[in-house]
Amino acid sequence: MVPTEVLIAEEKPSILVVDDLLPNLELLEAIFTRNGFVVFTALDAYSAIEIFQTQRVDIAVLDVMMPGIDGYELCKTIKEMNEKQFFPVILLTALIDKQSKIIGLESGADDFISKPFDTEELITKVKSLLRLKSLQDDLEHSENVILTLAVAMESRDPYTRGHSTRVGDISKSFAAFLGFGGRVQQQLRKAGILHDIGKIGLSSTLLCKEGNLTEEEFGEIRRHTLIGEEICRPLVSMRDSLPAIRNHHERWDGNGFPDGLRGERIPLHARILSIADSFDAMVSQRPYREGRSVMTALEVLRFERNDGQWDPVLTSQFLEMMQVTGLQRMVNA
Repeated sequence: MVPTEVLIAEEKPSILVVDDLLPNLELLEAIFTRNGFVVFTALDAYSAIEIFQTQRVDIAVLDVMMPGIDGYELCKTIKEMNEKQFFPVILLTALIDKQSKIIGLESGADDFISKPFDTEELITKVKSLLRLKSLQDDLEHSENVILTLAVAMESRDPYTRGHSTRVGDISKSFAAFLGFGGRVQQQLRKAGILHDIGKIGLSSTLLCKEGNLTEEEFGEIRRHTLIGEEICRPLVSMRDSLPAIRNHHERWDGNGFPDGLRGERIPLHARILSIADSFDAMVSQRPYREGRSVMTALEVLRFERNDGQWDPVLTSQFLEMMQVTGLQRMVNA
């Protein structure tokens, strides 16, 4: 039998309940306490925000009809305070019309419970959203580990330190210039940071070799795109970034690797990443050459945009972005 002093109690989930009517608040507190929750209660939005800022809260149940800041606005505020992390919010409302639900969805609510509510339904929905939050937290942790690993891997080589982070930032800016939304911009930023993660499987001697590579050594280096794809494949959140990681060394003329794709058969994200990667590689110092100036690198892109390495239309748009946005000043900073 395990001694009681070495047993670690499972941490209870915590819930924030907000309702301006004290009897309703006490009822909800009793229900959630009976079901094993740590319960925080607030009679108004201001108290709720203070609790949210000072306590660990896993989920919130908010009454919609409150004086001052209503449940919709409070939901929106809590979501914004939690920034990019998933935080589930359920709205309790007697309003069942379509427009009210639309307003709730626009405020960021994850679910609705109609008053008078069924206790079993309420608990089931809360537990379901907590399971989703747990999965999201695990995915985010795994993703952050891999992103950190990519940055740490580069730090061992002074010639590549910061390269992937810069490629990620340039790719994100390029995606924004092309008119893509925030989701695609973040996908390309992650792909940029992770595009060389597969090199973690290669020896430092090979990566830092100053002389010409043998055919066998070059073949080994080419494998980094496939290794990188395999490292990131288990993460659902990275699924949309995989084609860019795998195919960022493809060429417009079909002479790239690993799949020898040509033209528009190359995934669009990979074509965008390829230009950002090439540009930063040109302005970065390497063991075998000095880094070029930003203006020189842009001239290379301008004169070689039709030579078969990059998508010529995207290359022209990249050059336009650099001129219009002054991104070259950011690169030099």
